[in-house]
Amino acid sequence: MNKTKTSLLAAAAALVCGQAWAQTELPFPKPGTASVAGETLMQSKHQRRKSQVPLPADAPNVLVVILDDAGYAQADTVGGSIHTPTLSRIADTGVRYNRFHSTAISSATRAALLTGRNNHRAGNGVVAELGTDWDGYTGEIPKSTATMAEVLHHWGYQTAAFGKWHNTPPLQTTAMGPFDRWPTGHGFDYFYGFMGGETSQWEPRLYRNTTPVEPPDRKANPDYHLTEDMAADAIHWLRQRKANAPEQPFFMYWAPGAVHSPHHVGGDWAEKYKGRFDGGWDAYRETVFKRQKELGWVPKDAQLTARPATLPAWDSLPAAERQFHARQMEVFAGFLEHTDTQIGKLIDELETQGLRDNTLVIYVFSDNGASAEGMLSGQIAEMNALNGITLTTQQNLAVIKQELGGLQGLGSSLSDPHYHAAWAWAGSTPFAGTKLVAGNFGGTRTPLAISWPRKIKADKAIRSQFHHVNDIAATVYEAIGIPAPTKVDNVVQEPLDGVSMVYSFGDAKAKGRKTLQYFENLGSRALYADGWMASVWGPRTPWIAGFAQFQGWDPAKDVWSLYKVDGDFSMSTDVAAQHPDKLAELRKLFDEQARANKVYPLGAGLYPFLDPRALIAPNRSEWHLDASTTRVPEFTAPNLRSRNSSVVVDAEFGDKAAGVLYAVGGNQGGITLWVEQGQLHYEYNLLMVSRIKMQGAVSPGRHRVELRTEMASAKMGAPAILILSVDGKELARSQTPYTPPLGFTVTETLDVGRDLGSPVSLDYRERAPFAFNGRIHDVHIRYLP
Repeated sequence: MNKTKTSLLAAAAALVCGQAWAQTELPFPKPGTASVAGETLMQSKHQRRKSQVPLPADAPNVLVVILDDAGYAQADTVGGSIHTPTLSRIADTGVRYNRFHSTAISSATRAALLTGRNNHRAGNGVVAELGTDWDGYTGEIPKSTATMAEVLHHWGYQTAAFGKWHNTPPLQTTAMGPFDRWPTGHGFDYFYGFMGGETSQWEPRLYRNTTPVEPPDRKANPDYHLTEDMAADAIHWLRQRKANAPEQPFFMYWAPGAVHSPHHVGGDWAEKYKGRFDGGWDAYRETVFKRQKELGWVPKDAQLTARPATLPAWDSLPAAERQFHARQMEVFAGFLEHTDTQIGKLIDELETQGLRDNTLVIYVFSDNGASAEGMLSGQIAEMNALNGITLTTQQNLAVIKQELGGLQGLGSSLSDPHYHAAWAWAGSTPFAGTKLVAGNFGGTRTPLAISWPRKIKADKAIRSQFHHVNDIAATVYEAIGIPAPTKVDNVVQEPLDGVSMVYSFGDAKAKGRKTLQYFENLGSRALYADGWMASVWGPRTPWIAGFAQFQGWDPAKDVWSLYKVDGDFSMSTDVAAQHPDKLAELRKLFDEQARANKVYPLGAGLYPFLDPRALIAPNRSEWHLDASTTRVPEFTAPNLRSRNSSVVVDAEFGDKAAGVLYAVGGNQGGITLWVEQGQLHYEYNLLMVSRIKMQGAVSPGRHRVELRTEMASAKMGAPAILILSVDGKELARSQTPYTPPLGFTVTETLDVGRDLGSPVSLDYRERAPFAFNGRIHDVHIRYLP
């Protein structure tokens, strides 16, 4: 939205609500004292000063829910096969939209939703872990694009965020902050969740505000699950608000890690779907497409796009592989229903407290399309794919048999599963794309339901106006009756890019007001304009592992497609050849939008894949740590997986020495050095595919234990030689078949003297965190030439 439109919104607010409501500079001026001070107390008059914030008593509460990696065609609310009672509950008590869009990737969507700006303008052109120095890709939300939480906080709202954040560069997520880039620095009074892109549902890496929090001990609370914890904590917060500040409306942002991998859920939830996906992804797609039409979710004349040639037909797979892939989908389905059920607990609490009627509930079903990052074999550890490592289904099955005891172990804390890419394609019916494809609706289109019983009449008519996640903020501001600010905390604000959707609440057939929107992610790009869509699939296909497919990529040589999407719902027919002038017009518009929104250079998010040294990391080559060092995020810790390095532990070992000396990573992959019964043990957990182990004796007393990592070559992903020594004497040596260039995990950590979170090694899993019972004087880490 340009400055003129922003001014018009402010003027409209002033007309409706009175001039005071046109306040566009926040915070409001602090009111002067209402008391009169005389020379003595008896000569003085005391009177409480009144707030100058003109928020009415009936200002609505706001609850924004956004899921992660859920597909357009997965919820039964919209024709899918997975039960989503709460999504249906919100839609049935409000309105639903079938042409609502995300940005195709997590951090970008969240930044656009929270700020009301295009994601590159809000500094999030890619996920935070892949941030670089280009303005559109820093992973930092600029203070010139204030979040809804910052704005509503100044208007007197209580604000809270739960779950996944993913909008802070990893280097700023350590114990040293800076905390102005954390949720509590972006307007949230309270935060309970995790900072990165994913975490274990069983052993999450959590923070309360800015303080690290460990989940309950798994032995004391074996049924703990993060999504349930999030619901319980949000309900607790609502009750605290009721007790302490019931007069203030609230803004809650509830963003679970679900249903992003790892797909973790109790077996009883997965069992509900036993056998439901045995027919495979081709049959699923056909069945769901039929239901979508019956529900009116897609038009009767919509065409079902063909399966991409790089995805296999279900019937072409051996029986054992079909059984594995069907079970993966059963686990995912149980995970999704479980997640939606937790949201239902929040709605129940709103009803119990009498708040439901005046709460604007916005349920964004996903931050992008269904994820194809399980690649062409399904994954037991998703980071294999993200590191460019290709596994066969047979390799996965071998690990499942050895480490999980069979397919029933999928979804447990021993696993980090992600389904086959073809399930993501089926979950995106009727489109061709998936998550990470910004040039196709399969990567960007998501169901949306909005409910506000006091102001929105329940209407089952489907809203088909074209809208985008950057429209949420403008919608919230208009619903409350406040203008978008022009200045926040003395920082001049970028105008909103979003368009309010309030006009469509009472009129399903209202003419859409969003006529232009660009999309870009990892070089995949598109531009929507007045019913037309020009697009480029991009330099990579999400389900093809490895980095070779975009090396040498030249965007100038990309072939653009053109679709008349107002009549071609699924982008099934490319009409570029018939309308070359229209395509040229839209390509020019894309260039204008890209320049205005800091999109260039195209594909900036791919840069770290080509050169992992570009990842934002500490500018150091040497560390001295001790047993007080814990919860250092892996992306900010020393690279001990794929770089020449030396780790020397100066420690005292007792007669019964036991415990972890240091560990980095988790069950999905990592490194750990521990001692037990006079033996040192070192394990290099190579993303669950193999576990390279070494051991050697250590006597009681003070010793210097060293682990050297020597890369076999400078090639990305090259093998590493591992050498274990004590007091300069070599005890063991081994070699990895390869190394992960990007990382073992997303949110696991480096810990000294224990292994917090998901334990790296199965050998001490039942005793984790397995704290060392001796004394660690120093852990000296240095990079070697």
